[in-house]
Amino acid sequence: MKSIFVILLLYMYVLLLPKVSVAQEPVRIDKAVKQHIFSYKEIDVFEDRTGTLGIEEVSSPMRNSLFASSRTFIPKTTNSKSTYWYRIKLQESSDTGAFLLEFYDQTIDDIKIYQQSTTGNFQRFEFGAQLDFKKRQVHHKNFTFNIPRKYSGVQTYYIAIHTEQPAAVMIVLKKTNWFIQYGLREYMLLGLLYGMILVFCLYNLVMFFAVRQKQYLYYVLYNLSIGLYEISSNGTGFQYLWPSYPDWNEIAYGVALYLAVTFSMLFAREFLHLKHKVPFLNKVILGYLALRTIFFLLCLFVNNHWFVYKFIEVIPVLLALFSGIYILRRGYYPARFFVAGYSFILLGILIRIIKVLNVGKMPFGPLNFYSLSFCLIMEMLFVTFAIGDNIRLLKKKKEKAQRRIIKELESKQALKDKLNSELEQKVVLRTREVLEKSEIIEAQNQELLEQAEEIRKMNELLSIDNTILKKNISEVTEARVMSKILSYDEFIKIYPDNDTCYRFLSELKQKKGFECKKCGHTEFYAGHSPYSKRCAACDYEESVINGTIFQNSRIPLNKAFYMVYIIYATKGKISSYKLAETLEVRQATCWANLNKIRTIMLERKKEFKGAGEDGWNKLVLT
Repeated sequence: MKSIFVILLLYMYVLLLPKVSVAQEPVRIDKAVKQHIFSYKEIDVFEDRTGTLGIEEVSSPMRNSLFASSRTFIPKTTNSKSTYWYRIKLQESSDTGAFLLEFYDQTIDDIKIYQQSTTGNFQRFEFGAQLDFKKRQVHHKNFTFNIPRKYSGVQTYYIAIHTEQPAAVMIVLKKTNWFIQYGLREYMLLGLLYGMILVFCLYNLVMFFAVRQKQYLYYVLYNLSIGLYEISSNGTGFQYLWPSYPDWNEIAYGVALYLAVTFSMLFAREFLHLKHKVPFLNKVILGYLALRTIFFLLCLFVNNHWFVYKFIEVIPVLLALFSGIYILRRGYYPARFFVAGYSFILLGILIRIIKVLNVGKMPFGPLNFYSLSFCLIMEMLFVTFAIGDNIRLLKKKKEKAQRRIIKELESKQALKDKLNSELEQKVVLRTREVLEKSEIIEAQNQELLEQAEEIRKMNELLSIDNTILKKNISEVTEARVMSKILSYDEFIKIYPDNDTCYRFLSELKQKKGFECKKCGHTEFYAGHSPYSKRCAACDYEESVINGTIFQNSRIPLNKAFYMVYIIYATKGKISSYKLAETLEVRQATCWANLNKIRTIMLERKKEFKGAGEDGWNKLVLT
């Protein structure tokens, strides 16, 4: 117990010891050195929590004591309200060649480099993601600063960094020649990376058009989103695609990451058939996508700096990985490549987290710097294998189904051949019977034809008799009309409609003959209205009621016929009230027509005397 107490006292003593400032080590610029990363004692750090101090205050002797050597291999900014000051020293000589300083984190909003001259004054150089790309000293995706070659000895540089999101302040001293060579190789590798992404996109796009399954379209969109994330995060997008839009450059990686997560989850649920095989996992993924969409909208419209919380993307990776393992254990073998691909993504994310947290002091190098990009390419490769395996499985199932269909078709063909053979035998027998019966039927048809000919001749004779009979009946009926007073119901059966009346008037006028009232010409042809006649000389058209007592009559023609008939038959002794009741016509109309007909009969009394049937015709034809 006593020993534990002593250890605790020693620990507290060590904690309460004042910090001992260690002299900063200047970095010697040597032409034999291609590049050098500032770390630990080579870079001093001071956090200005107020964010108001200027270079004169920071570089003053009383502030120099606040600078301390970096405790990490790569310093990091964590507080968005603070300005972080970094001090480096370069020991220069007159024969060193051209060198520059390079900052690898392209998300830093504002970088100010202060170089002290021999007179003690400071010259400021400004960089940052908030400025247009064209304002940079060197048009490169990383921030670069050319070191002047005017001075020799130890040169001090103060670097002020302010950024809204955590950033890794990796400052690298590079020889200009090596920077060019390294940059060319880096851009070539990036071009290869983007080319591979496009190849994967085209491959899956072809698969989509071939198979017409939306999972391939989701994967194409996922690959494009990953490509957008890569060019947004490594600065090539800002350099080549949107150099004049720094505001978009600040959020482009967040938008791309959201799209990548969304299409990745949609692809996973379609490829693994979660909706039918594991409905619970399907609902979990859809629920996560809903929450992720809400968070994306908050980042987009409330605070853009929340996009920096990229560690949440480990959740969809774990969901997809767990779903793939679960489906694989249930016997869906294409999921093994899916699991391998997402395992690489998880590995890349873990390496990125370790690098950000600086666990184990991971050294800088291309392997860990581009680890996530490499893992993404491996994921695309393995998922492409999974898609190919899925196609192979579908093809195998299709071939199996085709073999089964072929076997069934062969069985059906054999049965069909057997049935055809039996049918042919039955058809031969049936044909023989039909031929025998057809001879009998042909003989009977001949007899029927002879009988039909006799019936036809009889029908012709009957038709002639019917025509004569109808004509006689018509003549008798008309004669009966004039010999006996008919009731309205009996009369309407003889003249049921206007067409019957028109035909009667046409026949009456035809007996009288045609003479054009306009030019007196006697030749005519049929007019436009029923039973009308048009003069062949002047085209004057005369209707069938023109020149009759019914001209300008406003009551139905068959009723007007009966009115003339009954007045003539009763010699005008019927009353207008009786006519109105019989014909259902206004009494005033009946009275006017009754007086009109009476007047005509009185005026032509001598003409109608002893006329009989002709009196009806003469009364109609005025």
